[in-house]
Amino acid sequence: MDFDFTPEQDALRAAVREMMDREAPEEYLQRLDREHLFPHELWRRWVEMDLLAMPFPARYGGLDGGVLEFVITAEEIGRKGYDLSGAYGMAVFLGLLLVRHGTPEQADEIVPGIVRGERRLSISITEPEAGSDAGAMRTFARADGDDFVIDGQKVFSTGAGLPDNTILLFARTGREDRKAISCFLVPNDAPGLKVVRLDTLGRHSMGTFELFLDGVRIPAANLVGELHGGWGILLAGLELERTMTCAAYVGNAQTVVDQALAHARGREQFGRPIGDFQAIAHMLADMQTAVDAARLLTYRAATLVAQGRPARQEVAMAKLFGSETFVDVANKGMQVLGGYSYMMELPMQRHFRDARITTVTAGTSQMQRNHIARGMGLHPR
Repeated sequence: MDFDFTPEQDALRAAVREMMDREAPEEYLQRLDREHLFPHELWRRWVEMDLLAMPFPARYGGLDGGVLEFVITAEEIGRKGYDLSGAYGMAVFLGLLLVRHGTPEQADEIVPGIVRGERRLSISITEPEAGSDAGAMRTFARADGDDFVIDGQKVFSTGAGLPDNTILLFARTGREDRKAISCFLVPNDAPGLKVVRLDTLGRHSMGTFELFLDGVRIPAANLVGELHGGWGILLAGLELERTMTCAAYVGNAQTVVDQALAHARGREQFGRPIGDFQAIAHMLADMQTAVDAARLLTYRAATLVAQGRPARQEVAMAKLFGSETFVDVANKGMQVLGGYSYMMELPMQRHFRDARITTVTAGTSQMQRNHIARGMGLHPR
């Protein structure tokens, strides 16, 4: 498989990296993390550079870009922080999901606003009693005339409380059938919806929220796709979401290696740089090798998705290896920096905190292993 990029794609990578280096210095990133702020300044720059417009069709004001351009952008933004890629990528891949599965009216209403940076989208699936087992969700949407009325509770909804945000919320629409799940567009300021921010270890820019729905009434026109068709929408969006997420893992993990390497070259003990000790040198060599392997798995998955070829197995492998690599190199980065890694004014602790959740979100490592094993003809229980 050829992973050579076109001159235009190489230019995109260089432009995004230059912009992020200029607009997102460490002091700014520290403030976002410390004060739990959304990166509004960066968002405006992404809009000005047409990064939000790039993957969308021209009819919505987009640039007809592809999956590889989306992945390149997510990786470069991710170099400054995994959570920043989420801020960029979530609205984009959910917007593309709406283009493919929503009505023309839904896409016409929302997608141009995403392109202009005026609208955001988030997704809400997980519940207190339904995580990896999405079929166990209890949030229920019942038809009432020309409306649906939704009651229930969601948790771990990334970005749900951001301004100008609409939630793609999955709810049960049949009492008995586990697969009777539907997708709805729910404005985050809808009457009857309470959005509560959770206090998390990391990923402070996007925010993680709990949702309480008490008689939330939305028009039937807010149903995305067919009634009871939520499973198809959910599965259709996973490949692009996880491929983008993998690119963010790789970008942030590479920064971990770069910062650990810089420290190992500059920090001297016993009369020489600590990077010259075999124990540290080999640790850094393993870190870089793992990040390169994660990058290649991500590019393979992205290429297949871009070509419209079956890619669930390859995406699962990239997600599994990429997330576990990110966690591992962040842990080793903490070790290389020693006591300095524990200081809040240095970025390694932020990378460590942000990395830790990646083996859980967007499909746990255990679920990825189950999927990969099933693709091998096995039947894990």
